[in-house]
Parts: sequence; structure tokens; C-alpha cells
Amino acid sequence: MNTHYPILIVGAGLGGLTLARVLHVHGIEAAVFDLETDRHARTQGGMLDIHTENGQVALRHAGLIDDFGALVHPGGESERVLDKHAALHWEQVNDGTGDRPEVDRGQLRDLLLDSLPEGTVRWGRQVTAATPLGSGRHEVTFADGATLTSDLLVGADGAWSRIRPLVSDAWPTYTGISFVEADLLDADAHHPKEAAVVGNGTLFALDGGKGFLGHRTTSGKLHIYTAFRAPADWLDTIDFNDIEASKARVLAEFEDWDESLTELVANADGRLVPRKINALPVGHRWERAPGVTLLGDAAHLMSPFAGEGANLAMLDGALLGQEIVEHPGETEQALTAYEDALFPRSAAKAQESVEGLELCFSENAVDRLVEMFRTAPADNA
Repeated sequence: MNTHYPILIVGAGLGGLTLARVLHVHGIEAAVFDLETDRHARTQGGMLDIHTENGQVALRHAGLIDDFGALVHPGGESERVLDKHAALHWEQVNDGTGDRPEVDRGQLRDLLLDSLPEGTVRWGRQVTAATPLGSGRHEVTFADGATLTSDLLVGADGAWSRIRPLVSDAWPTYTGISFVEADLLDADAHHPKEAAVVGNGTLFALDGGKGFLGHRTTSGKLHIYTAFRAPADWLDTIDFNDIEASKARVLAEFEDWDESLTELVANADGRLVPRKINALPVGHRWERAPGVTLLGDAAHLMSPFAGEGANLAMLDGALLGQEIVEHPGETEQALTAYEDALFPRSAAKAQESVEGLELCFSENAVDRLVEMFRTAPADNA
């Protein structure tokens, strides 16, 4: 027997969970389906700076802003900018009063999960296809062959969304930038030199189209992103199961860099994790399709060089939820209002991400980044 859900959300990331939470606050039930086996199936990445104009707005709509405050990493907005020789060009020490507080992504996701009724998220349900049935209804097919139907289908399922093809034939493309992620655990105790290089917040060490980006997490771990321009298949040539060999391959790209920086990778704990940076076209949009919409990376995947991805996903979820609340029984009016605001908002931030990527990987990246920090408004520095 086929099961029907009035509102079906695919993806239990920050955006999909924010949508479910806002609907729950207003007494509207939604079902969330996620391919992971449970909330602990994988780590959720490093730190996020949550902005006043979007991420914090979303948390207010969700009724979670006070609980969010307890997760903030004091001093996490501190910044350091170094060159390849580890010379310090800029340092901003934050006292915890900035307007872009840093939080652990995993803790923020847990906050949203814990705010929903038990059973809202159906784990271990991988969507393989979605098919329109007419009149705004859709059938969703899962990897095990089961099917469900919905009146409103929301694709919150990230970069490689299975729901996006219902509205758009756009597909993410490689930006030319590759990351290799590393962790140094309990840094103050076990990696004090590396901890001093990173500082209490975020590190930018840039030169010649490559660099080390990193931050300190609330658990005391250092999360490092080795970043460089590379062919799309370069990461595929490395065996990341061989920890020492993969470290050597990555560090060969940084032979003339100061040892205090290369040790961020050389002394990392555990295996390195490769990640290609992909993006959808700036200004990605679609024609209104009955009964379905997208949010977050499914709608506007961009590089992380504007710091907006998670913030936009949460705001998307919150504002879509508000439109549904304000248009009871009028799904198309709600989706039209949501998308009319979504498209220009996401296009502006996607363009910022393109410009941020170009800045960080330019030949004079350090000077340009320092100038940006010097001229930024005090409350955004």
C-alpha cells in the first residue's frame, strides 16, 4: 500500500531540518527522509559562522535563538592571515561579541534534530527518483523499491539532488579548486605548535593560488583545509587510504612553504579527506513547477568562499516554512512567493562566493584579503 505525506522533505541537513522545525512550531507536520542510517552516520564537518541577516533570522523563526547562543564558540571569530613563510599580515582577536558567532555544524544540526518530534526524520531512506503525477502530486522512489507520494515535495538533498531534475537540468560543475581536509585532535595538548599557528578562530595562509585554511572547533580540534587549484581528476590519483603516502602527495605541492604550516597536514591525526569544490551556475533558477521546490545546496550550490551556504539553507527553510504557514491550502501561492525571493537572494550570495574564491587564489591573495578585512565594517570584521 502506498503511503502519502502532505509535505515530504528529502534531506535532513540544516535547511531541511529548519523547514521541518518552523512548520512544527506552527502545528504543521512534515516527514523528512534522509539516506544516512542515523544522525551519527558521519561527521558533520567543522565550524560555521552564523550571520545576523540570514542564519540567525532562521533560528529566530524556528524559536531556537536562545538555545543557539549556548553553542557559540567564544572567540571563534578571531582571524589570522599568513603568507607561505608564516609571516603574520593580519590578526583580529575576537572577544565573543561579534555578529557572526562560530558554532560546530554537528552541534547545530543536533539542536535542530532535538527540536523535532521523535520520528520526524526517517533515516536510511535513499531517494533514487521522483516522478510527477499531476496536480502537484509526486511519487518518490527509494533504493529499496518502496514508493511514497506527496502533495508538496521539497528537495533539501544537497549538491547531487535527486529532486532538482523535476525543475531544472542544471548540474554542479567543478570550480577548479580542490580541498584536502585534515584534523588535529586535542590540539592544545597534543599539537601545541599547530594550535598556536591557527589561533583561537580561523587561519588563512595563502600564496600563489594555494594555501592552508583552518579553524579551531569547540572540542579543541583543529580542522584544516589544504586548498589549491588542480585538474578535476587530480584527487582521484591519490590513495587516501594510505595515510602517509597521501600526506606526502599533498605536501609535495607545498615544498617551499614554512614547516609550521606544512605540519598542519604532516602531523594530522587519521586519514585525509579529499573534496572537490563544485558549484551551480550563479543565478540558477527554474520555472514554477507544481508541488515541488528546492532549498539549500540543491537550489544554489556555491563554493564556501562567501561563508553563506549553511546560512542560506537555513534561511531558505525558515522562509519556505513561513510562506506555507501564511498560505494555508494555497501551496502554489506559497511556493511562488518563496521562489520570487529565493532567486535574487541566492544569486547575490553566489556571486560573492565566486569573487571570494578568485580573491583567495589570486597571486596577491594575502594583500587583498588583508585589505578586505581592514575596510570591512567593524561589526562584520
